Amino acid sequence: MSRLTDAQQEAWRSLMTATLVLDGALDRQSQRDGGMPHAHYKVLVVLYETSGRRLAMSALAAQLRYSPSRLTHTVVSMEKSGWLQRSRSTDDRRVQIVQLTEVGIRLVKKVSPIQATEVRARAFSQLSTKQVQQLDAITAAIVEGLDDQPAS
Repeated sequence: MSRLTDAQQEAWRSLMTATLVLDGALDRQSQRDGGMPHAHYKVLVVLYETSGRRLAMSALAAQLRYSPSRLTHTVVSMEKSGWLQRSRSTDDRRVQIVQLTEVGIRLVKKVSPIQATEVRARAFSQLSTKQVQQLDAITAAIVEGLDDQPAS
């Protein structure tokens, strides 16, 4: 059986703890300031930052790295809240388009500054500029490896 080295094990545990704690903090902040789970906030932000504030469901799922069923469940819930709406593509009726509503836009504008403050305080205030650059490079390499390698 293959084992992690001591250094890899320590780094892995640190990464897991950091992501768990940060995700929990951001979920609490999204709930408190936006009345939604952080997973919903991420959907809103992706749409907000997209030209026309709309995407095909498949493109949105790919960007968020959500399964189609997870995204459908999330979108149905968010649609009931009035934050986004679904429609069929005029080019291909098989394609569902998700669009941010005005209510969703206002919610992103309300929550985003608070979320940025939370991320800055919890993740970046302890890091130097060089460490932020290193973190970006390291996490980009991890994500690239995850995207390129089939699961074993």
